[in-house]
This record gives sequence, structure tokens and C-alpha cells, in this order.
Amino acid sequence: MNDVTVPADDRSVWIKIWQFPLVVMVAGVGLFAAAAAAGGAFLNYVIYPNFEGPIEDVLSVAIIVLITGLSYKLLIRRLGRKKHDDLPFDMRAVRDTAVGFGIGGLLISICVGLAALAGVYRLTGMDGFADAVEIIFWFGIYAGFFEELVMRGIILRWIEEFAGSWIALALSALIFGFLHAGNDNATFFSSLAISIEAGILLGAAYMLTRSLWLAIGVHAGWNVVQALWDIPVSGNPTEGPVAATLEGHWLLAGGGFGLEATIFALVVATGAGIWMLVLAHRRGKIVKPMWSRKGTEITAY
Repeated sequence: MNDVTVPADDRSVWIKIWQFPLVVMVAGVGLFAAAAAAGGAFLNYVIYPNFEGPIEDVLSVAIIVLITGLSYKLLIRRLGRKKHDDLPFDMRAVRDTAVGFGIGGLLISICVGLAALAGVYRLTGMDGFADAVEIIFWFGIYAGFFEELVMRGIILRWIEEFAGSWIALALSALIFGFLHAGNDNATFFSSLAISIEAGILLGAAYMLTRSLWLAIGVHAGWNVVQALWDIPVSGNPTEGPVAATLEGHWLLAGGGFGLEATIFALVVATGAGIWMLVLAHRRGKIVKPMWSRKGTEITAY
């Protein structure tokens, strides 16, 4: 049996502390929060007093995405010992985002179809699509980019570097799910459901590609197409191009929260997430815990 040579670690104690994954995660969240706060201040003092209507929504989302994205590209991605850019600007970014959007839209549409077959979802006519800009920019671009950057690009990534992929996936999923606990019509079950279905699906999309673009696309596609079917997005009602009703047992109709709090989303989205995890495992994208790597480099990305 051949011995494995582990490279000597000649970093100082302070550098080791600064580059410790959980310390890096806290620093990353702090930088992200500072960028988000700066963006919010700009909106409050510049955008909201001078603009209104759809242009206000477009400018607000564009500014938040720009500022938080720059904070990641200029600062956050440079943190830690293992440098890695989860937001590469290349053709793969366009491809993965588009593919992800299609996957997210398809998965929620399957859930809608199952709900219709179960008799809890019914189209009642056409609507005015009054919330088109809000749906595309806030529920699509903002939620997809902003939430994935902090949840998968910072929290999952550096918990994973410390505790490995499986613990990081579980903890980031629970955090993500229960951050929705304050939404309209939210329940313990709805938060747990999002933790399982979305936490696994979006975390798996990140782990499979080692980039945020697929997860961003899936998240945006799920939200936008869900709203197009006139279904509340995580409890938030929207006005899409069609009018529909969602009524029945809460396990099938979501109890006012929407299809994300139903057995349909749990089965469909979680199933897709598990499939991605299997692919990630086969492709060597799983990270072992720090105590199991024994000083060897991460090779999953």
C-alpha cells in the first residue's frame, strides 16, 4: 500500500484562522450584507423618490444584482484558501442559466398538471398579466440571483469546505426553507417542504456544475412559470396571464401558500434534485469533510 504524501502547511496561525471555512463564510455573508445594504440605501434615496411603476422595479433589481454581483466578483470569491469563482462569465453561464430556467419551468408545470389531475387546480379564464414586470424581475431575476448567491455561493460552499457536501446540503437547505417562514400563509410544513424540495434541488444543481448559473436558472424558472400559472410564489400572490383556483386538501393545494407546500412539489422537485445528486456523485463532485481530507486539496471544483 502506497503512502499518501500530504503537503506541509506552513501558513501562520492567523492566516489559518482567517482562511478557516466557517470564518470565511461569516466574512462572506458580512460582505454580501454590506453590499445589499448599500444597494438598499441607493434605492431608498435615489430610485424610489424619482421613479415609479415598472421602471422602478427594473432599476431596483438591476442595481441590487449589480452591486451584490460585484461584491462577489471583486471580494467574496477571493476569500478562503481554496479560490473558486462560482459566477464565471462565459458561454457556459448562458447555457446553464437557460437550461436551468427550462428545468425549473418544466418541474413546476408538472406539479401544476398533477394538481389539475387531482382536481385541486382549475383554470378559470384569462387575466391581465398586470404583474409581468414584478414576476420577471423580482420573482425571477432577483430571487434567482440574490438568493442563490448567498445560499449556495456562500453558505453551502463554505460549510461544505468544512463539513463536506452532505452536511452542507442539509444545513443550507434547512436555512433556506425556514427563511420563508415569515411569508404569507407559511406553516411549519411549508418551510420544511421548501427545505427538502428546493434545498436539495438547488443545492444539487450547484454541486453538479460547481457554478451558480444552473441553480439561478432553475430558481428563476420555477418562480416565473409558477406565477404564470397563477399560483402563489412561496405564499406571495401574483397576477399572471391566466386566472386559476387552487382549492382542496392542504397537502394537495398548499393551504394558501401554493404548490410548494404540497406533496406534488415534494415528489417532483426532490426527485429531480436526487437525480442531480447521483450525477454529481458519479462525476466526483462530492466534497469530503475537512477531517476526512487530512490536508489534501479539494478536487470537486
